[in-house]
Amino acid sequence: MNNSVRNTARLIGAGLRALLVLTVVCGVVYPLVVTGVAQAAFPGKANGSEVSSHGKVVGSSLIGQRYDKGKDKRGNPVPDLRFFQPRPAAGLGSNRANGVNTGYDLQVSGASNLGVTNTDLVKAVKERKRWVSETYGVPEAKVPADAVTSSGSGLDPDISPAYAELQADRVARENHLPGGTVRRLVERHTDARTLGFLGEPRVNVLELNTALKDLVHGGGKG
Repeated sequence: MNNSVRNTARLIGAGLRALLVLTVVCGVVYPLVVTGVAQAAFPGKANGSEVSSHGKVVGSSLIGQRYDKGKDKRGNPVPDLRFFQPRPAAGLGSNRANGVNTGYDLQVSGASNLGVTNTDLVKAVKERKRWVSETYGVPEAKVPADAVTSSGSGLDPDISPAYAELQADRVARENHLPGGTVRRLVERHTDARTLGFLGEPRVNVLELNTALKDLVHGGGKG
């Protein structure tokens, strides 16, 4: 009986020591090492890929955001055309957003799950295409797909170079800047395919608009 108790006590003691060691190694040492390496090797990405302007964090380059100047009489957001507009955010959302995430809400990321024959999707795409065509003065046939459709996440921070270039002249007029200056700004913020063959060329809207604000506040020299 005594041997049985001693053996049980030894097993419990060994288990507790193992628990303590694993807790320290996996719960303290490992996270500190990983955090330290991340902060030393790529601090920007480790801290959320923050984008700053004049010492103030204005967002993350990984997450899209809207650029509006208020709402109309029906409560719909009115795009602020002084800035480059992102692609639509129209993924499935929560009940508080009436089932649709139209405001880049980080808590309700997702796709719309609507098929190409869905009448609501077809109607929305036609309305967006008409708006882009009328707002930026281009034929509907030249409106890029990303200007009228949302991404799988509903939070895409990038637009195509074609959509950015399409907006350039209107943005220039709204900010009283030369068109060539704004187009060059778009070119400087156009990223090529990753490793030369992965994905598509893209323009990060937050980084582009941040540079645009700096340009406007700096007197339009760029």
